[in-house]
Amino acid sequence: MGISALTPPTRPEDVVETTLEFPDNRLLIDLCGEFDRNLAQVEHQLGVHVLRRGNRLAVIGDKSNREQAAAVLRGLYARLESGRGVAAGDVDGAIRLGRPMPNDHLRTSDEQIEMFHGSPTELRTRKRGVEPRTEAQKAYVANLFSHEMGFGIGPAGTGKTYLAVAVGVTMFISGAVEKIILSRPAVEAGERLGFLPGDMKEKIDPYMQPLYDALNDFLPGKQVQKLIEEKRIEIAPLAFMRGRTLSNAFVVLDEAQNATAMQMKMFLTRLGEGSRMVITGDRTQVDLPRGTNSGLSEAERILSGVKGVSFNYFTSKDVVRHPLVGRIIEAYEADEAKGS
Repeated sequence: MGISALTPPTRPEDVVETTLEFPDNRLLIDLCGEFDRNLAQVEHQLGVHVLRRGNRLAVIGDKSNREQAAAVLRGLYARLESGRGVAAGDVDGAIRLGRPMPNDHLRTSDEQIEMFHGSPTELRTRKRGVEPRTEAQKAYVANLFSHEMGFGIGPAGTGKTYLAVAVGVTMFISGAVEKIILSRPAVEAGERLGFLPGDMKEKIDPYMQPLYDALNDFLPGKQVQKLIEEKRIEIAPLAFMRGRTLSNAFVVLDEAQNATAMQMKMFLTRLGEGSRMVITGDRTQVDLPRGTNSGLSEAERILSGVKGVSFNYFTSKDVVRHPLVGRIIEAYEADEAKGS
């Protein structure tokens, strides 16, 4: 990697440091970030001090934090050596996973499964690479490649849908599937569909917008539009899935907590040959009418232990949006715990 740990000179006994040497000053500048913001992020999240001395970084702190910070910095430098950039999210991901990120990327479906058994790996899409940033995300992505049906259950901001779409795009690009189908229940939350302006597509599109947003992160806009016109990408409400057999497709059902038990059974039984199906949801945000059971909870109860079906769970610790989102979720969870 071009990085060597140096034996630090004699220091007062109350100061413990690890010194790392980085031979390429240009890459070191990128590692530190604008106004050293990447170093500040490492300091804040790991409780260490990082001092820059020429082409060396001195990491000061207790042994475990110091060693983790040194591993993170080595991993991020290796990332830069491989030609990839380092943004705040990459620093956060390296810290959460606690080890350097690899340089390899996914190719065929079989290779994807094999790689994910060992280490966090980058998903390569047409526009950007995507990496799991927590252990729960890493396990989730691994299961999406190794199981025909996967459930991702947890609070908002944990990457459930985003990573599912990234995996779908990766498998589509590699030729493992022929189409991508993304769906959501068009549950009325405050406004009735009949009273919204426009034709049916215009009424439904706002419900589907998060799925469009994810796709546009991974594929050029013109290509997304062309693939939609060719029916190789479909974005449709859950009700439109009835009566279909979804073969050779990567299928995602988002916001599954708002599917009724009957809708969920209908959807799950659409799975056809050569397809993968992902169901994501947040049990704390059910918008169904009072007294209507969530199909997600029922499926979780019935399908637990069924061969070929995986369940992955996320918590506030896996939130990868603004850090405040995680604290908000924790506050709500604590309040609910008091009420129960």
